Amino acid sequence: MNVEQKLDEVIGHSSLRIIEFDPQTDPRWETLMNHLPTSVIYQHPTWLGVLEEAYGYKPIHLACEDATGALHGILPLFYRRGLRTGRICLSPPPVAGPLADNEQAGIMLIQAAIERSRVEQAVKFQFTTRSTSLDHCVNNVAGMPLHETYELALPEQPDLLHLDGRIRRAVKKATRLGMQIRPAENERELRIWYELYLQTMRRLLVVPQPYHMFELAWQRLHPRGLLRLLLAEQVEAGQRRLVAGFLFLQWGQTISHLYTGWRREDQDLRPNDLLHWQAIQDACTEGLRWYDFGNVPEGNQSMAQFKSKWGTETRMIYRYSYPLISRGGTNERTGVSDQRGQSGSLKSAIRDYIITPLWQHLPIKVIELASEWSRAIHYY
Repeated sequence: MNVEQKLDEVIGHSSLRIIEFDPQTDPRWETLMNHLPTSVIYQHPTWLGVLEEAYGYKPIHLACEDATGALHGILPLFYRRGLRTGRICLSPPPVAGPLADNEQAGIMLIQAAIERSRVEQAVKFQFTTRSTSLDHCVNNVAGMPLHETYELALPEQPDLLHLDGRIRRAVKKATRLGMQIRPAENERELRIWYELYLQTMRRLLVVPQPYHMFELAWQRLHPRGLLRLLLAEQVEAGQRRLVAGFLFLQWGQTISHLYTGWRREDQDLRPNDLLHWQAIQDACTEGLRWYDFGNVPEGNQSMAQFKSKWGTETRMIYRYSYPLISRGGTNERTGVSDQRGQSGSLKSAIRDYIITPLWQHLPIKVIELASEWSRAIHYY
């Protein structure tokens, strides 16, 4: 029995059907996104095109259409192969699950994705979403809490913002010390900021994204107003010195802080407070309604406190997986545990005393090469 026959069993005599879709050439995908307020930038055709070219992921995007050709749902999907994970089918992180105008379309998209992942012999199908409304609709798949994201509801006017006094003091200090914010204007400034980003990822023990991804994103999203890079510079005696920069993606009523680069030695200049302050002011002026600070890595209490002081609301992101992974880390279809038992303490010791010091002392050029290596091992 082929995929289409299996889908017919699920769909029955419904007028809806699932098709594979190219959002780069068919405007119906973006049209549906424009009509549904729950759409996110990570589902956008331009962003999907950036990921496809930067990482070589194999796209297999799905859409649900009716007999007239009108779309009622979409699900962006990529296949990729990792050295440890094998071939997996997933929607783009951090959150880009099914988008549908009715429950039936969402269920059909998930079922279709499961069937296609089986055909491709993927070991896992996975997507993330902001709700658990699809729990147990298909194959008992249920969303498991993944992490919290921090979002600030924006008023109609900047002067209606009620921010913590600590923030206002930090902004005044940054301004007094000569800090100024401006948008990046060209790819040369993007490249200069990328060096700061590499330094930050080295400090945070994170493998960075390759520059090629940022380059493509700048070329394709920036002209459409979907990407902006704000730079924080210290101006002294007429000379400008780059201290920090934030890269944002924007869609609908939301602007999302996605990538950061800043110098640890300039932390006392409070560039990050000033960058967020300016970006929030600009977003209010432009009529946006949400400022997304992004998620916080598990255990990073200082980052959580920094984002909380802005008066943010926390929203849970849920991960759906098939075969289902339980809260205890066990594959419920095979019964195999994904945990490592007592070896975890040894791995933590190796990480803390060997890997961490080594990584943090690597030259920046080596860190950049690591980003290219990461790109290569994820190539389909």
